[in-house]
Amino acid sequence: MNVSTPQLCSIVRTFAQQLSSTRRGARLARLLAVERLTAWETSPRVIERAEHVVAELAANATLHGRVQGSDFLLALTLDEATGTLRIAVSDTRGECRPTIPPEQDPDDESGRGLLLVDALADRWGTEPRPPSGKTVWAEISQHGEGPKKDSGQSGSQCR
Repeated sequence: MNVSTPQLCSIVRTFAQQLSSTRRGARLARLLAVERLTAWETSPRVIERAEHVVAELAANATLHGRVQGSDFLLALTLDEATGTLRIAVSDTRGECRPTIPPEQDPDDESGRGLLLVDALADRWGTEPRPPSGKTVWAEISQHGEGPKKDSGQSGSQCR
């Protein structure tokens, strides 16, 4: 007797866009992410967190990861089965891995972006992007589970 077991289909939504390594490109990354997540009917709470994470990672890619004549890549992946949104921003500067800086002077005007990413994302880290470059990624759970901090930052001090 052949009995088939019904299986649920896992829907994974993806979006990727290459953008210029400029302030305008970083702004567009944020706007595109919000538009795409809204179209995917993602919860407003997740969209708000993701908007800030994309803004910080895109700003870092244009400011610290910029190589003359190179763009950066924004990629969003929403796995509806696990409820996980993965935000990935890739640039062409691979020698510099972002890390959360040690304690800062309250008067410093920059250097807090990764602290925000760490606070808003459930997990984040970096990975190499061959042949040269890096990807900084962050994951946000839609199911409201508590943060599982796995800050995969390592390497040289870069913000």
